[in-house]
Amino acid sequence: QVQLVESGGGLVQPGGSLTLSCAVSGVVLEIQIVRWFRQAPGKERESVASLNNFDKSNYADSVKGRFTVSKHADKNTVYLQMNNLKPEDTAVYFCNAEVRSYNNYPYVNYWGRGAQVTVTS
Repeated sequence: QVQLVESGGGLVQPGGSLTLSCAVSGVVLEIQIVRWFRQAPGKERESVASLNNFDKSNYADSVKGRFTVSKHADKNTVYLQMNNLKPEDTAVYFCNAEVRSYNNYPYVNYWGRGAQVTVTS
């Protein structure tokens, strides 16, 4: 019923920038929160940033001051602007959202399939 699709990943040099997009589609009445996670090879998935429906954002300490999460006016697309990228930012980045599809229905958690970000010289 609900799909999350990440885009915008790629290869970038240290110090460079990328912007990831998370498009939420399907039967979407309300998005409570969108989170970005990442998982590097051999490591556990970790939270990177989040943006809730009150426009409150949170960031992992490792990305504060470099990453910015925002949303499109339609509210169904969320961006992760990543600046001053470092090799340790290399990972698959996943979008996650709590979405309600109908009135009086609970929020359901959905995941995207991920987008690869590689930071290397």
